[in-house]
Amino acid sequence: MHLQRIEAIQFRNLSGAVEFAPGLNVVYGQNAQGKSSWLEAVYLLATTKSFRTSHPKEAVAHQTREAILRGTVVRGNLTKDLQLLLTDNTKQTFVNGKREAVVRYLGNLDAIAFTADEMQIVRGAPDARRRFLDRGIFGVLPSYLGALNEYNRVLKQKNALLREASDAENPAKYLDLLQPWNDQLVVLGTEIHQARARYTAQLNSHLRPELFQAEQITVRYKSSLEGRGDLGDYPALLRERLALRLKNEMALGYSLVGPHRDDLEILCDGYEIAKFGSSGQQRSALLILDLAQLSVYYQAFEEYPIFLIDDLDAELDRNRIGILLDYLDGKAQTIVSTSKQTIADRYRQRAATILVEGGTATRDDKLSAEKAQM
Repeated sequence: MHLQRIEAIQFRNLSGAVEFAPGLNVVYGQNAQGKSSWLEAVYLLATTKSFRTSHPKEAVAHQTREAILRGTVVRGNLTKDLQLLLTDNTKQTFVNGKREAVVRYLGNLDAIAFTADEMQIVRGAPDARRRFLDRGIFGVLPSYLGALNEYNRVLKQKNALLREASDAENPAKYLDLLQPWNDQLVVLGTEIHQARARYTAQLNSHLRPELFQAEQITVRYKSSLEGRGDLGDYPALLRERLALRLKNEMALGYSLVGPHRDDLEILCDGYEIAKFGSSGQQRSALLILDLAQLSVYYQAFEEYPIFLIDDLDAELDRNRIGILLDYLDGKAQTIVSTSKQTIADRYRQRAATILVEGGTATRDDKLSAEKAQM
């Protein structure tokens, strides 16, 4: 799988199009010229999500009403044209010019991004790690997105009732109303729990900590129901805990039980890396997790997703950069951004180098080759 070309129209400060090589691509230029925006455009085209904002409409250029991203994806002998239309309140997705629902659009191009914000997976709150797991699972099991969306919808409805109950003079009248939502949470929550546990086991089998450090990196899916009963019979345990905590939930006005409260433990030699790991160890751990996701994806489809690294030299030292790019060589199409021309020059012989100035991207490795032939 590789992205052959992407065009941006009224997206941030970008203009024109970029042609990428199937292997390594180094996007470079001065700060505030649009390097990260080109990587963001690729990630948005692939996932319909941004790694820079939770509101992609913010990427629409000022004083315009919509932005368009178009890309050409090559997978084996198959070529597809993708398009993403962003407006103030909608996202529309197209495949080969035909409007497609997001569920059918996703999976035509897959991408993993290593960015400064992604460090929250290692350092931050559990919700960042749950999102990391959920993105990975959906990449190899598209039907999982439906279960996750339905779980969140049911949870939202239940929480709305719980807020009403917490303000009511007679909360007991809500008990019967809440039970059907709990029944649905048992079914959907079990599916999510089992998928996350399986995927965590897959990640563990593909972790390669020896690439960057001597410490042993492991991950463990940590259910919020641990120590509360038999996790081997998760549906029965979840149903029991939902019933037990229901009155507490009604008093507080929100749900206390379910996989939306679970976590992914990331351990370095048996210790939580968020608490005891150095910044370098934490960066290495995130890279190791990302590369494990690449391997799990490859195991499922015998091809790799695109790998994006924003602000390469700010996040990684020269040694880690070299190890990482050598590992990815011949595997995933890799697109990195950097403010240092020296990095572009270092990899020019094995990479497409793309200079960004004022939002416009130019393949200067092609220009150099053309000049050499003159």
